[in-house]
Amino acid sequence: MMRLATWNINSVRSRVDRAVDLLTREDLDVLALQETKVKDAMFPVAPFLEAGYEVAHTGLNQWNGVAIVSRVGLEDVATSFANQPGYGEPPAIEARAIGATCGGVRVWSLYVPNGRDVGHPHYAYKLDWLAALRDDAAQWLSADASAPIVLVGDWNVAPLDTDVWDPGFFAGKTHLTPPERAAFSALETAGYTEITRELIPAEHSYTYWDYQQLRFPRNEGMRIDFAYGSPALRERTTGVTILRDERKGKGASDHVPVILDLD
Repeated sequence: MMRLATWNINSVRSRVDRAVDLLTREDLDVLALQETKVKDAMFPVAPFLEAGYEVAHTGLNQWNGVAIVSRVGLEDVATSFANQPGYGEPPAIEARAIGATCGGVRVWSLYVPNGRDVGHPHYAYKLDWLAALRDDAAQWLSADASAPIVLVGDWNVAPLDTDVWDPGFFAGKTHLTPPERAAFSALETAGYTEITRELIPAEHSYTYWDYQQLRFPRNEGMRIDFAYGSPALRERTTGVTILRDERKGKGASDHVPVILDLD
């Protein structure tokens, strides 16, 4: 058995107590974090170690940052995937992907670029980033079709109109455009299944609510946190839980954890 969660924590230093509470309360074996917003040297490792967990993290500045927290081992840590594109001039690899083998499962914590605006260079970067991930993920399965691999995180894509409270609000904006949706669904052609949709097909099962304009009380959210699993990983997945209540209370992240139960 394994319990694995993904969570855009939106600053690990601000919410380390919430993270440790989540680990113990939900009896998690692995927690993939995104948007840690901290350099490696400043990551608050001690509370996780005290709770019995190891930490692998990559963070270069106060932006981005991804981590994997595990009590079932952290092996073969990679702080980017092989063909991960960079951004800027000259292009630099950002802290948006970290992989590790935890209890025999290859886990990738991913923070997909936002895209900013349609037509912005960051939008092209987002599409390139997803395409490179798809190609590398296909190679991983080509090398070992039986490998248990899971790609989790904040994908910054709402694949269906029912994944947002009002599709009209996003007309001409990022997250719902056909190229983004095509890049997201291309992971299926690499042999992966988006597990959370399969096990929680309900409409308006949001994972993110903006802090502004009372989005959470009005349930004006988005579903943008997902988990793509290899065939072997999908066979082991027995349940998925979206912890909506984690958005409540003082100091909550704007995202909530999504938990996968594996047999």
